[in-house]
Amino acid sequence: MWRYIKRFLIGEPLKTEEESGQSLTKFKALALLSSDALSSVAYGPEQITTVLLVLSAAATWYALPAALIVLVLLFAITMSYRQIIHAYPSGGGAYMVATENWGTNAGLVAGGSLLVDYMLTVAVSVTSGTEAITSALPGLRKYAITISILIVLFIMILNLRGMRESASFLTVPVYSFVIMMALLVGAGLYNIVTGNVEFQGAAHIGEAVPGMSLVLFLRAFSAGSSSLTGVEAISNAVPNFKQPKSKNAANTLAIMSVILASIFAGIIFLSYYLGVMPNNKQTVLSQIGIAVFGHGVLFYLLQLATAMILAVAANTGFSAFPILAYNLAKDKFVPRQFMDKGDRLGYSNGIIALAIGAIALILIFNGSTNSLIPLYAVGVFVPFTLSQSGMIVHWFRHRGKHWIFNSLINLLGALISLALVIFLFFLHFENVWPYLIIMPVLLFGFYKIHSHYQSVAEQLRLNTEVPQLYDYDGSTVIVLVSSVTHVTTGAINYARSIGDYVIAMHVSFDTNPQKEKETEEEFKRAFPDVRFVNIHSSYRSVAKPVLRFADVIASNAAKRNYTVTVLVPQFIPKKPWQMALHNQTSLKLRATLNSRENIIVSTYNYHLDE
Repeated sequence: MWRYIKRFLIGEPLKTEEESGQSLTKFKALALLSSDALSSVAYGPEQITTVLLVLSAAATWYALPAALIVLVLLFAITMSYRQIIHAYPSGGGAYMVATENWGTNAGLVAGGSLLVDYMLTVAVSVTSGTEAITSALPGLRKYAITISILIVLFIMILNLRGMRESASFLTVPVYSFVIMMALLVGAGLYNIVTGNVEFQGAAHIGEAVPGMSLVLFLRAFSAGSSSLTGVEAISNAVPNFKQPKSKNAANTLAIMSVILASIFAGIIFLSYYLGVMPNNKQTVLSQIGIAVFGHGVLFYLLQLATAMILAVAANTGFSAFPILAYNLAKDKFVPRQFMDKGDRLGYSNGIIALAIGAIALILIFNGSTNSLIPLYAVGVFVPFTLSQSGMIVHWFRHRGKHWIFNSLINLLGALISLALVIFLFFLHFENVWPYLIIMPVLLFGFYKIHSHYQSVAEQLRLNTEVPQLYDYDGSTVIVLVSSVTHVTTGAINYARSIGDYVIAMHVSFDTNPQKEKETEEEFKRAFPDVRFVNIHSSYRSVAKPVLRFADVIASNAAKRNYTVTVLVPQFIPKKPWQMALHNQTSLKLRATLNSRENIIVSTYNYHLDE
């Protein structure tokens, strides 16, 4: 049953040689990897104005210079990540750059920050999209958490089906949003130039506003910086592009940044010129839409496009998280299962882990994740700072063409990013303090996993000397018997073929002494030459008596230089779903016996015909 459901949801497995067919063109990559960054213009500009409005409506003109600094930072980040794409084409982005240039600790801080940030990306994006849906359909508001979880699961399944299919699906919401935003900004600017709309701003540019302070301005700037989240995703996903991978990825990043900058600047300017102020009933973007389009079809198409891109913006995390986890797993800092590819040639374990983490965040914060946006921004700008400062080190080490100019761009981006991280901690400490707990815990986990893998490798590695070979004198096989059946017969016959001494062991309970006696007599009639041991258990436990008996036999066998094998018989139903109808004693027994290094655990399978 599960196999059919899986095939229906995910599709038929792809051959390894079909991997090149999953590679992305610039057109599809833009849809797959830019939804998070582009969707941020739906709330980023509003965040700036909201902060300034706390002082007065007149102070909202400061949104323009704050936005200008955000655009300068976007330029520096874009140029820096274009350099990273060419210098580190294997993906991994900030993690790879920081590790190589600042060392393992810095790399793990960057990688850990982004792993958590991608979970926050999914949670914040999905809940924002859900809010857009429930605003249009208020009757669904009580199901907001359920809707959010369903959206996460839908995007997870979409990504499990493969990059090509998820990219094809995302072209509709992403490009619909880009087109509607282009129409909105274009029509708004046209109305201003032609004089169809008069200036309605609360204050003119440069007008002095009593009470305005540097701290308030920096708070507005740091709030608006949330519009830059997701920009780094393309540098993490370079291996997913068609050849030439680096060139296509760098060009896609440039295209995305131009679109993002144009829309962001247009929205900020229109909100200032039209005197749009944030309120609890309508978003700034919605108010601009009404001012430009009225209440006609274009306005509702704008609302639909905004809701769609907010709902699917989480896909950026699903595209970048698995590759980042792959690079961390390759360096043995996270479980190596993150290196495994699924049926559709994607890193399925990374996709599923991200979905579980995002759903957990949605449930913990009861579907309201707005308070996480500052923490979300810290998780992005710490890696920004490390990667851009790391690129300065890279240029001084490797030099190359235009290295001084490139390092200056990285220096600009690093300084602004560092300042932004400081501002976020200084101005939003009540929201970002969890970062100071999460990161040490993550680092501890990374190093514990790494230490384990190193220890395992050291213990398994052959020395240069000739491996020591053990010459045993014989073998003892303990066959576990619950009742005398065809399974028992097959297991005893197999045990005789591999062992010099065979012992049958049965665990009896108080529930039916007569039946236990009959089992012993039946066994002795069938196998008179095999020793039968009946161990009584007063607490209805099978695993512990078996373990104690095996320990005694193993201790005696060691004195005779014998090996000890415990053979666990089990029958296998013809249909996989039927396994759920039978107890799992054999699983418990194997799990218990595996704790002993001097006992070999083996399974005898008897397959049923019907």
